[in-house]
Amino acid sequence: MELNLASYIDHTVLSQTTTASDIDKLCVEASVARFAAVCVPPRFVVGAKKLLRTSNVKLATVIGFPMGYNTTSIKVREIEESLDSGADEADMVIDLCALKSGDWQHLENEIEACCKAVYNSRKIIKVIVESGILTDAELIDCCKLYSNYNIGFMKTSTGFANAGASVHAVSLMRQHLPERIRIKASGGIRTCEFALDLIKAGANRIGTSAGMQIMKEYNQLES
Repeated sequence: MELNLASYIDHTVLSQTTTASDIDKLCVEASVARFAAVCVPPRFVVGAKKLLRTSNVKLATVIGFPMGYNTTSIKVREIEESLDSGADEADMVIDLCALKSGDWQHLENEIEACCKAVYNSRKIIKVIVESGILTDAELIDCCKLYSNYNIGFMKTSTGFANAGASVHAVSLMRQHLPERIRIKASGGIRTCEFALDLIKAGANRIGTSAGMQIMKEYNQLES
């Protein structure tokens, strides 16, 4: 295999019981493994930025997480504070209540406001659509909507819903998104085999808390 798997991984810790020592460990591991990024809760952005200052690892945090039903103004404020604190990427959960209610105008207003906050900082926004709780038609409609905006990634899942990433969802997203919009698969990715299947389906990033185990399995395949 010639794939640089480490360069796909967003090394993640987002549990409710996350501690500063967990973030220390995460950042050290990501730096040594040369992962693409770490993804941490907003309260840990400043500390993580200091830990990553000598590495090329990007720093991501989450917005409106995990339910997505924060008001747009709150999400914008979260983005501004996170990026001002040093985050490179903002993973924003869309208002799934609006989606399920058919209020696409609200989703348009939300993404316009959130994108503006990101553009002002010249950073990246990832839009989390929680694909595991969407119908195929809803997921395709999301692809159509967010294709109209300069988002960096569409992301499958928070990891907090009943279903996470799937090869089917990633494949469907890749079919209906322009190439300029990358795909981050996340939620329930714990094995190298699954990570590779998602990449083959079109994922450009893999969000996982099992990054070190996945790399261990991958290196065993390579040896």
